[in-house]
Amino acid sequence: MYAAPPEMTAELFARLPESMAGDPARSHWAQNQHPGVKLRCFLEGPSFDRDGNLWVTDIPYGRLFRLSSEGEFETMAQYDGEPNGLKFHKDGRGFIADHANGIMVYDPKSGKVEPFLTRPNMERFFGCNDLVFAANGDLYWTDQGQSGLQNPRGRLWRLRTDGTLDCLLDNIPSPNGLVLNKAENQVLVAVTRANAVWRVRFFPDGRTVAKSGTFIQMSGGNGPDGMAIDDEENLAVAHVGLGSVWLFNAIGEPILRIRAPEGLHTTNIAYGGPDNRWLYFTESHTGSVYRARVDVPGRLMYGQM
Repeated sequence: MYAAPPEMTAELFARLPESMAGDPARSHWAQNQHPGVKLRCFLEGPSFDRDGNLWVTDIPYGRLFRLSSEGEFETMAQYDGEPNGLKFHKDGRGFIADHANGIMVYDPKSGKVEPFLTRPNMERFFGCNDLVFAANGDLYWTDQGQSGLQNPRGRLWRLRTDGTLDCLLDNIPSPNGLVLNKAENQVLVAVTRANAVWRVRFFPDGRTVAKSGTFIQMSGGNGPDGMAIDDEENLAVAHVGLGSVWLFNAIGEPILRIRAPEGLHTTNIAYGGPDNRWLYFTESHTGSVYRARVDVPGRLMYGQM
């Protein structure tokens, strides 16, 4: 439908050392999500804290890693959970979309990970995936579980600062990464099993979902995973299964393809580094974090640096 955009290849920033590899025999997630694979880690959730440090999660082994400016890994927390998405609140706490537990919170002062919201209306989530804060502090997240085209029941949630919990959509075939547009009157959601990015609109009251639909239709690989957005509303989309991150402009046209030097499981993205112009992304199977310099700085959002 569109001409192929220009391409570039990212550079390796960090790779989890073998000395820190997890044991698949001890991970229910690894055995069921990636059977037969000697999965030493599955990195996701890159996020920058308020001091500019890059963090990543390790889903099968319940770990939070902080990376030095030289790309060295330090285990900051390990707990009984499956941490996926990660965003830092302006007060310094790290909020985690945990596939096993729900929404968890990491306190950097104590080093503990504790429940924040695990049983809405006395029911468990299907399996939380990713999250983002609005400027006013409202928290949005995806509830993916095992949803897909065979069972399109994935959900998009919002927790308002006044404590009101809204289920905005409950018909998504595998909701994954999400971002807010600049005006924060739309949520863009990566819908992995539909190989698409949906645009969720709101009425002027900002609370009620209005006409929503597909913003970008992708093809190949497994589908879109994590996303990030820049100051000009260009949308970066990690395409798991294609080893690439795509950059689309504000009207959904592809303008750049960034290839991983190795691996096809390109999963999650964050802007950071000098001038916020570096796009960092995880390649989960190799346990790598790659980066590429882009022209437009990423948005300085509430939930990221």
